[in-house]
Amino acid sequence: MILMTVQGVSKSFGMKSVLKDISLTLQQGARMGLIGVNGSGKSTLFRLIAGQMEPDEGTISLMRGTRVGMLTQEADIQSDLTVREELSRVFEPVREMERRLRALEEEMAQKHENEAELDRLSREYARLTDRFEDAGGYEWPSRIQGVLAGLGFARGREEQPASVLSGGEKTRLCLARLLLTQPDLLMLDEPTNHLDLASIQWLEDTLKKYRGTVLIISHDRYFMNSVCDCMAEISMRHLVQYEGNYDQFTVKRQADIERQIREYKLQQAEIARQQAIIQRYRMYNREKSIRAAESREKRLEKMEKLEKPVNEQHVRFSFEARRRSGDDVLKVRGLSKSFEGRTLFENFDLHLRAGDRVAIIGPNGVGKSTLLNIIARKLTADAGQVEFGANVDLGYYQQHQTGLDPEKDVLNELWDAFPRLDLDRVRSVLALFLFTGDDVYKKISMLSGGEKGRVSLCKLMLKRDNLLLLDEPTNHLDMDSREVLEGALEDFDGTILAVSHDRYFINRVANRIIEMRPDGVKEYLGNYDDYLEKKRREEAGMEDALAGGMTKTQLDKQRRKERLMRESKKALEKQLEAAEKRVADAEAEIARLEARMSDPALYQNPEEARQVAQRHAELQAGMDALYEDWEEISEAVSGQS
Repeated sequence: MILMTVQGVSKSFGMKSVLKDISLTLQQGARMGLIGVNGSGKSTLFRLIAGQMEPDEGTISLMRGTRVGMLTQEADIQSDLTVREELSRVFEPVREMERRLRALEEEMAQKHENEAELDRLSREYARLTDRFEDAGGYEWPSRIQGVLAGLGFARGREEQPASVLSGGEKTRLCLARLLLTQPDLLMLDEPTNHLDLASIQWLEDTLKKYRGTVLIISHDRYFMNSVCDCMAEISMRHLVQYEGNYDQFTVKRQADIERQIREYKLQQAEIARQQAIIQRYRMYNREKSIRAAESREKRLEKMEKLEKPVNEQHVRFSFEARRRSGDDVLKVRGLSKSFEGRTLFENFDLHLRAGDRVAIIGPNGVGKSTLLNIIARKLTADAGQVEFGANVDLGYYQQHQTGLDPEKDVLNELWDAFPRLDLDRVRSVLALFLFTGDDVYKKISMLSGGEKGRVSLCKLMLKRDNLLLLDEPTNHLDMDSREVLEGALEDFDGTILAVSHDRYFINRVANRIIEMRPDGVKEYLGNYDDYLEKKRREEAGMEDALAGGMTKTQLDKQRRKERLMRESKKALEKQLEAAEKRVADAEAEIARLEARMSDPALYQNPEEARQVAQRHAELQAGMDALYEDWEEISEAVSGQS
């Protein structure tokens, strides 16, 4: 079923046309990724769909009653409420039902002698209780805690005022609020910004199970691959829609580009052929031939001309080392660092050999960037040693571009760093990084994050170092630029140590992964997919053997069955007896509570009535597990009979 239709939408700002004749169809339940280079109009299309601005032309139609929720890159939380209170507002209708239930309990306690009125109140109470349970009335506090934990909020942060959170934390809080609201159309603009890998993986799992429809803008290609089942690309003001995830989109897009080029060349060849024929006819200079020429000219004028396929400009990276380092590039021994009494890491060891490509991953705040700053001698360690091998030339890319002078323009930032280059060489290098014309005279302080990143990468390329320290190198780059960077690093003949949250980047570039966690450091051979597989095996307790394709839950059940089958028949019969008793006790307790709930006298004490209702719901929820346990033991007993 179609949830949304965008038909012939155009949008301009002043003389600049951003979107032209955009059409899009979004099916109910779809997970669509929206991509395009920076400034292509993705966020503009989001605001048009959300109704925050009107299109110049065209229409946007949503299924009647569709609730739309949008996460932007600017957090809109200004209140003095705590984090928990801010999220609790989402459940105000449920909390209102709970307040009404408490009020009904008090009314029933007061009207217990009036049977007719008590009967009316009891019926309303029963109906409202059903609605309350269906709306997750007993679950919303745990849902809040689950979302906060999933998005990386440390325990205890929920009681802090939302106004004191950092910008990134406020964005995460907005995302938490949206996920709890569960709109029919969930629109997310760069949702993985400010999330560590564990939180991104949690968000992926959440969105895959999301009941509504999801529309996502993201530069995280691994995230898109995992979540999206369809894609749309905005390019040169137009939009093209594709089925499949990001990898499937790239294959289909390349095939489309090649087809468009072939069709354009064929049409140009046909136009040239027709023009040659027309010219010959006119050369004959006879009435009949002139009429034939004019007829062909009219047909040629009516032909729908194909636009020449033009790729949008992309950055072109190329890294090469000016000399080869020794085999031992870097040795780090016993490195430790603390800030204000908090230990980031201790006894950290690392050995890099020539040609290694190592990615460092881990949660935010564990000290990854601090480690690179120590290796680059920007910070001093509390303990330990950092030793470089022979002929090592160190290049360092800092994610916050602190090495750039905000008062310089782009041209002089580069030229002052490499004064031996002539002006033409400097400008040609900047042109590779899309700084052309008057762009080279922009001040560094006026550049966007992506532009500053391109200047830093430009300087890094010219240095031609053989050891590259890269701190989040793909941040602020569009998808195509990220892929060009990855290709350049794949061809680089030096050594790489990178901190990154970009799993697609890690997959392509890394051959070794170091995971930093608060409880220590662990190393894994291979890329990110290899790391994930080894982590899954570790968590399933199967480091040295495959888990047969089973999930952890399935594996746990299988192991339990195997343990039961090894038990003696006498032991199993005792376990079965205990399981039967647990089921019988729970059923008896449920029956007792139901009898208690039907007694009007209970509601003379509203707090006791609430506790009885909650205990009844908890026992009902746990009955399935008790029955499953009894059935498994029964099967084991039958297997030994």
